[in-house]
Formats: sequence, C-alpha cells, structure tokens
Amino acid sequence: MWEIYDRLIAEIPGDITIDDCISGSNWTMVSSGDMCGIAITVKAQSRAGAGLGTVSGARLADVAELSKSWNFTEASIGVAAINAYYNTPEKAARLECVTGDAFVAFAEECAGKNVAVIGHFPNIEKQLAPICSLSVLERDPSRDDYPDSACEYILPSQDFVFITGMTFVNKTVTRLLQLCAGAKVALVGPSVPLSPVLFEYGADYLCGFCVTDPALAADHVKAGARSEIFGSGAMVDIKKRR
Repeated sequence: MWEIYDRLIAEIPGDITIDDCISGSNWTMVSSGDMCGIAITVKAQSRAGAGLGTVSGARLADVAELSKSWNFTEASIGVAAINAYYNTPEKAARLECVTGDAFVAFAEECAGKNVAVIGHFPNIEKQLAPICSLSVLERDPSRDDYPDSACEYILPSQDFVFITGMTFVNKTVTRLLQLCAGAKVALVGPSVPLSPVLFEYGADYLCGFCVTDPALAADHVKAGARSEIFGSGAMVDIKKRR
C-alpha cells in the first residue's frame, strides 16, 4: 500500500537538507536552496505526531517519510518535502509541461462524458457542469456534492476523473487510482508531486504547482493565504507520454 510513497521518496538524494519549513493554516511549505514544495495543510484531528522538533537542517528524504504519517499535520510536511524535490521549474520543463488551469485545459476532453471530481474545487460547477455529466465527491459535502465514501460506487463508471492532491496527505490516493482504472485521470493541485512515477499507477495527467518566488510563497503561507499562493509560482500540466 505504501509503494507510491516509497518510490517517490527513494529518488530523493540523501545529501539534500532542509533550510526552512512553515506549517501554515492553509498551506505547508518546505524549502531547500532553490527548491520549494507546497502541500495543503490538512486540519483533521488525528493521531499524535512523532514529535518532530526542528525540521530545518534535517535530510529532505527523511522528512519526506512523514508523508506516510497518520498525523496529517506531519503528513502535510512530508508531502511538501516530496514536492520540494520534484516540483521545480527545471524538472517540469524536462517533462514537457504547459501552464494553465487543468479544468480549462481538459474541458474539451470532458465534453459529453461522465466526469467526477474528488474535492470541491472553486467554480467547478461553472466550469464543467454545462458540458458533462458531473459528480463532485467531497469529504465535507455541501450543495449537490456526494460524500467521498461514494467513490466506490461512482468512480468505476466515469470517463474522466480529477483527483485533488490532498489525497496524498490523507492516504486515499492509492485506492482512488485503483477505482479509476477505466477512466482518464488527472491529479490536480499544489500537493501533487510532479513525478512520472505516478503515471505507472494510473494517472494520465499531473497538474501541479511550481514555486518560482519562494520568499513570496513563504509570506503567503505565514499569512494563512488561500488562492494568493498561486501568485508565487505557476500551475503546470504534464501529460503521460504514449
């Protein structure tokens, strides 16, 4: 069950150390030199953590292991550490990325299809509902959302599925990818590691975030910003090579 996480962590060199870690109310950031990773801060109460102490100066690969923690505050730090290594403009460029909003980029491909979105993204109904049969699954459902437990029943019949990167923190990503075996799948959001390893587990598109201004990103994280974080970098879309 940990295979995705273990493979992501295994590629991180052991000689990289962390300069700074900020756990904000909405985003968590880990930086090392020019590398900077972001992950959503999951606020759910869960098991007591391991007692991190000071993350600064620790090996990036060691902190990335926290992505497997069942304390979600720690797990957010671990996913941010993974993203510090993978989500750089240089690595993304080697994967032939393009910039842009995933829901706009793939709208044509979704037209007339059964489409599910894991996580209630802002304006998602306005962007997709007019062109497809849309199902939104959300852990804290509202309006016409399905509860996330409906995934076992809904996902196997979908043509296209968007999965929030938060699932890397809460550990649901592995099962969700299994349920989407018959669909095109886009992993979406700043918490998504931009690693081609994920293509081997059912992802067709990686729609993640590269920080280009770490100082600005740090300011936004400390201030508890939400959408403002996107001003510190760029969303990028990477397609699986056929």
